Amino acid sequence: MRTLAIGDIHGCLTALRTLEATVPFAPEDRLITLGDYVNRGPDSKGVLDWLIDYKERGQLIAIRGNHEIMMLNARRSSDAVEEWLRCGGRQTLASYGGLFRRAQLKDIPEEHWKFLETGLRNWFEIETHFFVHANAYADCSLEDQPGFMLFWEHLNAPAPHQSGKTMICGHTPQISGRPFNAGHTVCLDTNACRGGWLTCLDVVSGQYWQANEQGQSQSGWLDEI
Repeated sequence: MRTLAIGDIHGCLTALRTLEATVPFAPEDRLITLGDYVNRGPDSKGVLDWLIDYKERGQLIAIRGNHEIMMLNARRSSDAVEEWLRCGGRQTLASYGGLFRRAQLKDIPEEHWKFLETGLRNWFEIETHFFVHANAYADCSLEDQPGFMLFWEHLNAPAPHQSGKTMICGHTPQISGRPFNAGHTVCLDTNACRGGWLTCLDVVSGQYWQANEQGQSQSGWLDEI
């Protein structure tokens, strides 16, 4: 069984499907997605459909990202709608519409809202690694991490975590298109929604695969960075 982690997808369904075929994902693999499934990219609806379907047929552990939080806030409060739209919500709504109509929040199916509300985790850990969307205090247990660190705080000279485990995260865009590797911290947000790559990492071997919205793919190893 491999443990595979995927960085911020942001509605990039073509890249996700290309990764699925390139790696390829196997039923025995443990697939950990690091959040930010929606907003900015062209097909947030398709990405949520894919995640819900995969969870029914494979081992999916989906981490919560700040863009999922913004989307849920927009449903709960009219005051939060404009912020969500400015941060990529317009593209998300467009993925639920059609050629001749503009979608509204009520057009998003209840199955998608349920997945966003109850199908996501704040963090996940295995014997050697832990997985969060954004960041974590080095001297704080995962159970005690505040929400602003888990979902919102970008990386800035991260220190090794007290657990001794390697942190795998997203959220901080790597403009180079390559994963950031500090040994004790690996960031897999490789800017898929802005012309970069969507990255999938085998966290044990260090091999990674990348795909983009043009359907192109490539691979590499963390120790080559």
